[in-house]
Amino acid sequence: MTSANSSKPIVITTELIKELRDQTGISIMQCKKALEEAGGDMEKAQVILRKKSGEISAKKGDRTFKAGTIQSYIHANGNVATMVELNCESDFVSGNTEFIALARNIAMHITATNPKFLKKDDITEDDKRAAKEVFENEVIGKPEAVKKTILEGKLNAYFAEMVLMDQPFIKDAGMTIQQLVDAAVQKFGEKMAVGRYIRYKILER
Repeated sequence: MTSANSSKPIVITTELIKELRDQTGISIMQCKKALEEAGGDMEKAQVILRKKSGEISAKKGDRTFKAGTIQSYIHANGNVATMVELNCESDFVSGNTEFIALARNIAMHITATNPKFLKKDDITEDDKRAAKEVFENEVIGKPEAVKKTILEGKLNAYFAEMVLMDQPFIKDAGMTIQQLVDAAVQKFGEKMAVGRYIRYKILER
């Protein structure tokens, strides 16, 4: 017998599931499970789905890329443009309109943010050394016990702005480009990654 003070079970409605699916593009079943785990809280469910996306993406890390798409974006002023290569495993996915739209969104993001590196591993030792020298001057006089932590935090924040996969997506600052790709991995069930990109800008001569 249920006590009078016990809370009522959360009802996960079809409308709630559909709303989460529309926002994420993830399957109805996965959205339902995330909402159940989150007790019906939409924001928590999105966090759960993103965490799951990252786990799924990591498990597919040893698969081979055999397909992909190259998409471009030209800014309205015609002065800046980007071409991006987005890799996947099959022609079935590479020809999907949502996969192509993802590549175009990433190209648009790159055009707007101009990242210097694709991923953290691309940061050179010279770049790290130069940045460290600058930030070491900023922590002079700080207590030794926290100096290293402050320095690491400054360096991580600095390079996060320069690394494409760590940047917040310009259309949804609540997720990074890596999380955007991970969500697509979860949706399509294939390994995906940004292969290369090139950004053009008209220069004064």
